[in-house]
Amino acid sequence: MRARMRVLLLFLAAAVCVSNAQTNSSNDSKQQQRSVWDEPIRFSTKTKDSCTMVVSGAGDYTRLRVSCKGPSQGQTPGRSYYCDFQGKPNLCRPYNLNPRHYFTQMMWDMRKLTHACQGPKIYRPQMCKKYPDEAQMTFLASWPKPAAPKTSKPVQEPRKPVVPAQTKPVTTPKPVKPQPVKPQPGKGPQTKKTTPKPGKTTTRPTEQPDSKASRLATEYCWKSFHGFCTYFISWFQN
Repeated sequence: MRARMRVLLLFLAAAVCVSNAQTNSSNDSKQQQRSVWDEPIRFSTKTKDSCTMVVSGAGDYTRLRVSCKGPSQGQTPGRSYYCDFQGKPNLCRPYNLNPRHYFTQMMWDMRKLTHACQGPKIYRPQMCKKYPDEAQMTFLASWPKPAAPKTSKPVQEPRKPVVPAQTKPVTTPKPVKPQPVKPQPGKGPQTKKTTPKPGKTTTRPTEQPDSKASRLATEYCWKSFHGFCTYFISWFQN
């Protein structure tokens, strides 16, 4: 009878211990969950910007906002900016075991930047690096938006007015005047030897007997007998 009572007491004690352990584990998980959602993660960038990481829920997604403020320079206040990230890190098994360490690994990458919101578009913490993009925190939006770099337009040189080509007047060559040949010293002026052309010799025709008879008739006969004397003298000569 006593043995049965001891066994029953041991069983009750074991049940109480198990329930206490479950209660403690649930409390630890709640405290861990509360530390991620309620206690922000603080860090400083390379340019001494003070930043804060705050995690919130948005339906099936987990949202992260990173808010930063730069140090003031004299009377000029420091710059202020923030950016939002969104994803489903709960698809990563190590995240569910230690979600705060997931965002701490993101913080390690952000503090190396000069601007916390100008880092990669998708963060892959080491503990969930092998998981797909859906399980990672992806860049969603930022403020103020980064100014787009101005593209310098190529400076166009002013076009020069096209001057019509002027046609040059055709110049006729001037006649070259023959220059007199200067006589060389020691030599007289050279004269060209002209060979006389053979003249044409006109042979006078021999006087015919009729003309001689007519001349004799003119000299020795009367004019009225000139014809008769010519005939008579020519006949006599023949």
